[in-house]
Amino acid sequence: MDQAVQYRVTGMDCASCAAKIEKAVRSAGVADPKVSTASQILTLDVAANDARLADVERAVSEAGYHLDLIDAGAKPQTHITAAYRRALWIVIALNVGFGIIETVGGFVAGSQALKADALDFLGDGLITLLGVFAIGWSLRWRARSALLQGLFLGALGLGVFGNTLWRLFSHQPVEAELMGVIALVALAVNVAAALVLVPHRAGDANVRAVWLFSRNDAIGNAVVVVAAGFVALTGTAWPDRIVALAIAALFLQSSWVIIRDALRDLAEAGGD
Repeated sequence: MDQAVQYRVTGMDCASCAAKIEKAVRSAGVADPKVSTASQILTLDVAANDARLADVERAVSEAGYHLDLIDAGAKPQTHITAAYRRALWIVIALNVGFGIIETVGGFVAGSQALKADALDFLGDGLITLLGVFAIGWSLRWRARSALLQGLFLGALGLGVFGNTLWRLFSHQPVEAELMGVIALVALAVNVAAALVLVPHRAGDANVRAVWLFSRNDAIGNAVVVVAAGFVALTGTAWPDRIVALAIAALFLQSSWVIIRDALRDLAEAGGD
């Protein structure tokens, strides 16, 4: 495009965030916004002096995200402070660390739902990790790293999805009590991650956004807890398998969005 304004987005921790940001931009009167989950960049087909940009920045802020205008001729700027960066590292450690623990717990409990839920922790952790490292990177390198991330997470999702399909026809028992306990711990970890970030989010809208993200993750944890209850009540593994397939399918869709956006960013980067 001949004229374009680009912003670096802070606060994206899942593929669905792009849709929320695009909705906020449209509410400010700007059509056809493009948000890359891969590079975490918002592109608007408007002039740099367009009066609607102030409305866009306000609408996106109210949705719980922060925008930093990208000036092609200047050093990349970011509002991320040292304290906020430390908080992000804590969140990364919580997500990736517990994602690994929950995966192991899934094997021990014979629960595919726990393995699928662990993918969400790993995905959030890796997306946040990319956001921390990629500040100042060129679009091409951000897209390359996101493409590798998307392929890796997609492979994990396919593994869980395929293994769950195979286990639908097996009779491996699920330890409902252990499954429920681990899911409850997962809920506590999500709440802890939100508490770490809340002090570093400016404004009421941003604080609400932190809790919205945590609420969405917590819903997945709660569904796994409910599935554990039904496993105990029915004495079958079907509730566990059904929830695992649903979570893995959603995760695969998110992975595809990351891969699609990364490929688009690589094409737009050209010879940069």
